[in-house]
Amino acid sequence: MGEIARKKYKPLQVNPFKLSQPMGATLAFLGVDRCMPLMHGGQGCTSFTKVFFTRHFCEPIAIQTSAVTDAIAVLDGGDYSIVESVKNITKKISPSLIGLHTTGMPETKGDDVRGVAAKIDFPLVTVNTPDYEGGLESGWALTCKALIEQLINPARETDDNKLVLLPHVSLQPIEVEKIKEFIEEFGFNVWALPDLSRSLDGHLGEKQAALSSGGISVEEIRVLSDAGLVISVGDSMQACGNALREKNPEMRHHHFSHLHGLEAADSLAELLLAETGFSGPPIAVARWRQRLQDAMLDSHFSLGQSRFLVAAEPDQIAGICQSLYDAGGRVTVAISTVDSPQLKKIKAEKILVGDLEDAEQRAEDYDVIVGNFHCEAIAHRHHKGLVLRGFPNWEQVGNPLKNDILYEGGAYFLFECANAATVARDEGRRHPEK
Repeated sequence: MGEIARKKYKPLQVNPFKLSQPMGATLAFLGVDRCMPLMHGGQGCTSFTKVFFTRHFCEPIAIQTSAVTDAIAVLDGGDYSIVESVKNITKKISPSLIGLHTTGMPETKGDDVRGVAAKIDFPLVTVNTPDYEGGLESGWALTCKALIEQLINPARETDDNKLVLLPHVSLQPIEVEKIKEFIEEFGFNVWALPDLSRSLDGHLGEKQAALSSGGISVEEIRVLSDAGLVISVGDSMQACGNALREKNPEMRHHHFSHLHGLEAADSLAELLLAETGFSGPPIAVARWRQRLQDAMLDSHFSLGQSRFLVAAEPDQIAGICQSLYDAGGRVTVAISTVDSPQLKKIKAEKILVGDLEDAEQRAEDYDVIVGNFHCEAIAHRHHKGLVLRGFPNWEQVGNPLKNDILYEGGAYFLFECANAATVARDEGRRHPEK
């Protein structure tokens, strides 16, 4: 664990890679079947979010806006815009839920979205997500907590075969699916909240719909309180697990900071073995554990000679740094979008809350970058290796199917990083001045 540097002398982000809370909220609502995210704010905020996720997932993204202008925000407060937006949505389609979340302008004005929603005769979940604080990770977590608090019915009984998974925002759809399948190998029925593995997983639907399809249904969410076990992944999601337990104190809540690497996967397997009483893990699980062990040996030589920079959301940084550390990789610099308690546990020599200008200024300190596609320009200028992870990745297809977690994904991730490190060494020999 390295030193955390919070650069108070830097009053702005020069080359940002941080994303906003409303974008995290939108993504969380897209993990609910037939939910329409309604962003309360300017039309440009919604348009940017729609284009951003459409390009990243290569999928149509359903989202609506209240189209508040500065004049409307001051004179009306936006209440009329919300009511009219709901009317317009329900005239054309029949969503199971409308997810009303805010942006900076109505938050600055102080709009009471919960009060407005209470006057509308349609199922709504409201969440305050000002874009002048937090980021993608906190917007997702706040929305998940709102779904729990506003939709789930309290219960007193528990079903020990039922398990609720609360994944953090940086887990790609296939990773959520792999965690569910891993847990199901031990005999549990698993529901994820939110569940992108059934909505933005790259499956080919029958036609382009005006609503998101797949994800967990509203009916399934309402009865999650009878689950015997809750597993939250990512420190941003710990409060969501606590909120779910308030619906039924008989639930058992287990938290994991991440599920990257051998130790974290072992911890999950040990928990499931203890909960089920199995004498040993399923054959497929044991086989992939052996493959990950072999991958750690095979990649150790390349990773052990390389220095890494990781730039991402806090929960994702924690997992990536752990995977690299386990196989002998040295993370010299980790750059987080926002501050988080998670940063205190990250296996990196220096941890910054900053932007990609900080990455460029420290180009001599690393050989390989793990970050989003905005890091590509830095990698080319300074002849660094590059492993594309995080939001956005607009130059590669298949983002929803990238798996870095548990035994199987951990093996793939180490191989990709080792191969990138080999390319970086070759580039370094060709350009010794860099």
